[in-house]
Formats: sequence, structure tokens, C-alpha cells
Amino acid sequence: MKTLEIIYWLRLALGITAAVICAVFGLATNTIVKQNPTYTTLLNGVSIALVIYLISYYIIKSKFSLQVEKPQKLLTMGIGIYFISWIVFWVLLYTIIATTIA
Repeated sequence: MKTLEIIYWLRLALGITAAVICAVFGLATNTIVKQNPTYTTLLNGVSIALVIYLISYYIIKSKFSLQVEKPQKLLTMGIGIYFISWIVFWVLLYTIIATTIA
């Protein structure tokens, strides 16, 4: 596989991982509610997702910076799949957890 393909699939996996971390954080802080979710739940999730993305950028930059033609591709490659996979899996996990809460 090419370097940019590796980064793409890595960002997909990190998006799913970020969703799991957001769901676990919601359980730990008791912010997952059955009805009327608050803005703090959304802000917590978005903040965690952004932090994980930025951390992944610096790790990917240190590992793959010499293997790509344009260094800015390290920031933009996989950004769409990261956030789409994160939101899809986070909503899925949030829904499953919220429906099991009594």
C-alpha cells in the first residue's frame, strides 16, 4: 500500500477509536441521557475528536513526513473519513447506551 492509503485507513480506525473514547467518556461522566441531550455532551465529543485528530497528525507527521511529496497532505488526507466514521460510530454507540439506561 502507498503511504497516503495507509494514512487514510489509519484515520478511519482512529475515527472509530475516538467514537469509542467519546462513548466511554460519556459513561464515565454520566452525560449520556435518554432524553434531551445537552450541548455539553456534543462539545465534549467534538473536543475529544479534535484532540485525537491533532495528536494523530503529529504522530503521522513524525513517521511519514519524508515519504510524501507534499507535507500538507499529512494533515488533509483522511480528514473526511475520520470525522464521518467518528460521528457515525459515536451516534450509534450513544444510541445503544442511551436506550439501555433505565
